[in-house]
Amino acid sequence: MKKRIWATGAVLLLTLALTACGGEKEGSSANGTSEANPTTATEANAAAGSNAGGTDQAAQGTRTIQYLGKSYEVPANVERIVITGAMEAMEDALVLDVHPVGAITYSGAFPERFAAITDGAESIGEKTQPNFETILQLKPDLILGSTKFPEDVQEQLVKIAPTILVSHQAVDWEDNLRLLAEVTGKQEAAEQAIQQYKSDLEGAKATLTEKLGDQTVMAIRIRTGKLFIYPESVFFNPILYGDLGLKVPAEVSAAKAQEEITIEQLATINPDQLFIQFAADENKETATALDEFLNNPIVRNVTAIKNDKVYVNVIDPLSEGGPAWSRIEFLKAALERLSE
Repeated sequence: MKKRIWATGAVLLLTLALTACGGEKEGSSANGTSEANPTTATEANAAAGSNAGGTDQAAQGTRTIQYLGKSYEVPANVERIVITGAMEAMEDALVLDVHPVGAITYSGAFPERFAAITDGAESIGEKTQPNFETILQLKPDLILGSTKFPEDVQEQLVKIAPTILVSHQAVDWEDNLRLLAEVTGKQEAAEQAIQQYKSDLEGAKATLTEKLGDQTVMAIRIRTGKLFIYPESVFFNPILYGDLGLKVPAEVSAAKAQEEITIEQLATINPDQLFIQFAADENKETATALDEFLNNPIVRNVTAIKNDKVYVNVIDPLSEGGPAWSRIEFLKAALERLSE
């Protein structure tokens, strides 16, 4: 009983401390959203001696779940979820209709495609800039972070609430969807989505294998006015080459990470069909880059451009490509375009 009283008092003191320092944030992001001071977050949590929802979690009990070979102890009833850094989890939340209390913003706003699930959410910072103070104040039952986070960020999140780092590897898309389903009790919906995708995939493969033959299909992204390709297991490539079994261009096969290519290199590859993703947020200083690319004399001689087989933003341009939502939506779009 004494421990419970002490913990409650510590949380109250922590809240007062955070409120008092609210006007003295050391940094802010370009959109005006304040970035949490990691040192402040660490000291605050150390002072509290437990995460913000610790008392409630103790009352309701916990359970252990398995994810990618690791065990995680989470509250028995997870209601308040914060998603930070993991766009994969954001996309999975769309598929399962999960509404987080805190979620990622782009340039200070929730992307339109997430409107259905962010109706009650607060911004907890940008993709790579979690705001620890805001996350703490939301008192989450569970935080879904990203395996891309550096160790110091991971440590801060764990001190706030139970945290699971969601894989950014496309190959883990089914495990990612099942993870969110398990913590929210939506296992049936997740299995239905996975099986429906696989069923649709078999139909698409049968259609496109005969239709395309040895044609070269590529997906590129224009960022800061430059052209980028990705490895075979990244972006939309797992769907095109892994799931649909289309021919893999040598340059894609050789790529180890996001790789810039020149217009001349693209002309050498000379794809028969070309998917382009172009997001305004990623081209703020090069807003005309897409038009310039398509009107370039060298590009106009590429087979895909000459034959009007170029498809721009067939799904939301900020889509990750690998998660369930991207796969479901891109497969529909790819089948429609490539079977014309």
